[in-house]
Amino acid sequence: MLAPERQARILKQLQVHEAVRVADIAAALNVSEMTIRRDIESLDANGLARKIHGGATRLARLSALEPGFLLNVDKELDAKLAIAREALELVRPGMTLALTGGTTTYQLAVHLAAALEGLGHLTVVTNSLKVAELLYHQQGRADCKVIVTGGERTPSEALVGPVARAALHTLNTDICFMGVHGLDADRGLTTPNLLESETNAAFIESTRRLVVLADSSKFHVRSLATIAPLSAVDTIITDDGAAPATRELFASRVPTFTAVAVPADTTKNQTRKSS
Repeated sequence: MLAPERQARILKQLQVHEAVRVADIAAALNVSEMTIRRDIESLDANGLARKIHGGATRLARLSALEPGFLLNVDKELDAKLAIAREALELVRPGMTLALTGGTTTYQLAVHLAAALEGLGHLTVVTNSLKVAELLYHQQGRADCKVIVTGGERTPSEALVGPVARAALHTLNTDICFMGVHGLDADRGLTTPNLLESETNAAFIESTRRLVVLADSSKFHVRSLATIAPLSAVDTIITDDGAAPATRELFASRVPTFTAVAVPADTTKNQTRKSS
């Protein structure tokens, strides 16, 4: 196995785990520990991973690496729950909704599933396997139609690529709730996955209103591929963890910016809105 192949395997493991051990990688790849140490040194030198004693750890933000769904589902959970509750307020009976992949949009799906009986008929278009599975099990007790785009599966349990784009080009939705890896004032909505950027762009083209759901850790993060500029966004719903200057900057770039307060008891959250 060549060095680039070994290093790609190391980076793939770092998408799932915070850190990896030299001994474990060497055994898995059937090479010497010295070989793996050299690979880790190379990754460290190129800014792709951080060398630590006995192994390597992933960087806090790697622009070209995509975290898996299970890795992120519990991160910033209180903020995601508060954001999802706020987003649910935008849903009306009879709407056709689009939900992209991501752990924040998944929390919206959880809230949506609990509220379906009171919302009447809904159609949900999604490329998220987790969202589709969750809502599919509600179809017996509520009038909810779930349409899955199809496509190539990503680590974040989303379906992307030409099959997904082709499906979206034939559909029209009232609101698209989109999760993103990063929000940058200059580069807009970003993701580490090139195919996901193209698929999410197709979601935007097919909707009347784009609502971005992003916790405050996503601001000033610039990933590999731009999905769309901020000018394409109608609404950003986030938590109040971002600095006031950050909230002011992004609020000036979109028509509606909502920062949801996340107190210790998130069931009593309040919101601060600026439009």
